[in-house]
Amino acid sequence: MTVTDGRSLTTEITDILVTNCGLDPDAAARAPAASLEELGMDSLALLELSAVVADRWRVSIPEQAAQLSIPAVADLVARRADPPGHTENSVVIAAPLELVWSVTNDVAGWPDLFTEYARADILDRDGDTVRFRLTMHPDENGVAWSWVSERTADPATRQVRARRVETGPFEYMDIHWSYTEEPEGIRMTWVQDFAMKPTAPVDNAGMTERINTNSVVQLGVIKDRIERLVATAVPAAVSADPTGGDNE
Repeated sequence: MTVTDGRSLTTEITDILVTNCGLDPDAAARAPAASLEELGMDSLALLELSAVVADRWRVSIPEQAAQLSIPAVADLVARRADPPGHTENSVVIAAPLELVWSVTNDVAGWPDLFTEYARADILDRDGDTVRFRLTMHPDENGVAWSWVSERTADPATRQVRARRVETGPFEYMDIHWSYTEEPEGIRMTWVQDFAMKPTAPVDNAGMTERINTNSVVQLGVIKDRIERLVATAVPAAVSADPTGGDNE
């Protein structure tokens, strides 16, 4: 339930309607699922409601609000008052660009790169675009979350655009990966833009916190695993050189 200053948003909307719009509180209590129109709220009442909501939460109420119940209006206000989610996280990997690019864009190999994925099934390929199903390891309740995503990698610009096709609890989820060369290595950056559905168990702010926390963990894991590949490849290359790698 959305809460503002310790009070439910449904209660706040009801109070506005009673105080500013002439709503009969007993009628509202008897019929909580009734629309504003059924509760006798006319166009002037809706204008007053819109004005108060806009002033208090900086949210606009559509004309169709007359067909909504008070809890539905509260949900509408909550969703519009909750800004879309946006995260940006990055890590610098001490490895060649080609290696970082190839390893992190090998979707089929993600279960060996990320700690959260149990399976990555490729469903379709079309040039640089791949559609795939990700399945996570079971959570604390034994549920293995799964969804279909699509990503397009651009080797020329070293950028990747991805989106969830099966959005699940998200209204949408768009992801941008970029790779830039720095003196210490390759900076890989993940930018995620999303919004949660009203029925989701967490709101945009809550999911933003979760993604930021998890991204730091996964980026650290990826950095460690790729840098290990570099560390093991160098001794192997030296041992294969009969001169010991000293060409001077």
